[in-house]
Amino acid sequence: MAEIPTYALNDGSALPAIGFGTYPLRGEDGTAAIASALECGYRLIDTAVNYENEKEVGEAIRRSGVPRDEVLVASKIPGRHHAYDDAIASVHGSLERLGLDHIDLHLIHWPNPGRGLYVEAWRALVQLREDGLVHSIGVSNFTEEHLRRIIDDTGVTPAVNQIELHPRFPQQRMRDVHERLGVLTEAWSPMGKRRAPLEESAVTAAAQVYDVTPGQVILRWHVQLGSLPIPKSADPRRQAENLDVFGFELTDDEMAAITSLAEDDGRLFGGDPETHEEM
Repeated sequence: MAEIPTYALNDGSALPAIGFGTYPLRGEDGTAAIASALECGYRLIDTAVNYENEKEVGEAIRRSGVPRDEVLVASKIPGRHHAYDDAIASVHGSLERLGLDHIDLHLIHWPNPGRGLYVEAWRALVQLREDGLVHSIGVSNFTEEHLRRIIDDTGVTPAVNQIELHPRFPQQRMRDVHERLGVLTEAWSPMGKRRAPLEESAVTAAAQVYDVTPGQVILRWHVQLGSLPIPKSADPRRQAENLDVFGFELTDDEMAAITSLAEDDGRLFGGDPETHEEM
């Protein structure tokens, strides 16, 4: 398997080009699946308060035997914790459940603009970074307006914005915004879940050319877009497969064909950050 390249963040840190998503892995089976991912070579593990599996993530790290300083753990502040003091307490709670003394990347899960408190949550993350409890800070599901508001308020640009991004919803505009601002694009549901285009000719033709799976083609598409995908699988074979996408390269035409699978609103569940509230 080829070595996993990294992305440099705007704060001087770096993230591997593929991470491991943990929703909805819970309980003993969840811990085993996360430990398996670490043993396969994943070094960025993505969790959240609302996934209710931070304990499993911490236990999986300890069980895997991979040194803590080689693992990057990301978690997220839920909407109900956006008020400044609540956000501080939320991160302390995540640290306790994870059993860690710092979190490598902490995000605001959704902006919840109806409540209008995401700026407070961002101020809290800036303070927690200064305190050393969080190393890198970012957001998830933020629009350009949300990003500019927190940047204008604090002078601190998020290292990452994790957004829904897959071939049905390539998010060209937000990727352009991120490039202008110096924010790394992370992709949740990078395959597209139940709507994954695994049987579309744009994907299957490339898979045949490079003797890889359709899933590997989609993840390679992300890598070449400059998007950091965080696929989830509990199957060790599939975990290894999803990580093994650095030994081939799609042509410009193949990339364009996959991007052309975009739909006017290809969102999986209508999770528009302007209106979606996740507490």
